[in-house]
Amino acid sequence: MVHSQFDPTARHALAIAAVDAKTRKDLSWQQIADASGLSVAFTTAAVLGQHALPADSARAVAELLGLDEDAVRLLRTIPTRGSLDGAVPTDPTIYRFYEMLQVYGTTLKELVHEQFGDGIISAINFKLDVKKVADPEGGERAVITLDGKYLPTKPF
Repeated sequence: MVHSQFDPTARHALAIAAVDAKTRKDLSWQQIADASGLSVAFTTAAVLGQHALPADSARAVAELLGLDEDAVRLLRTIPTRGSLDGAVPTDPTIYRFYEMLQVYGTTLKELVHEQFGDGIISAINFKLDVKKVADPEGGERAVITLDGKYLPTKPF
């Protein structure tokens, strides 16, 4: 049976334990994703409490991290999503994404509506990819692809 969470506290505690186990075992998110059989972005989000894992994936991740049956059960539950509280993020990496949305959020909204009409980009039917590429001017660049299904607003 499918279950969902009402209070994110237990899932947050599991995320802390999972990241601790990942660090102690010196694992990468890719290694955890390989065990889950799912993408690195989805698996990472799930372990951090933002998605439910299928049963086989939850068991494989828990086994790799040395987590118990309670962890398997929690990894399978539909979470209360949202990893940030209401305040402006203080972590520099997360803050930069917040800053990007502050600067470009209205631009993205306008361009999406101009090209697609009234609707939203799904964060559920969604793919995320992060790549490191060489910068022609020296150093490296981060290429982040957000690939969500467009869902039109339907009058009723």
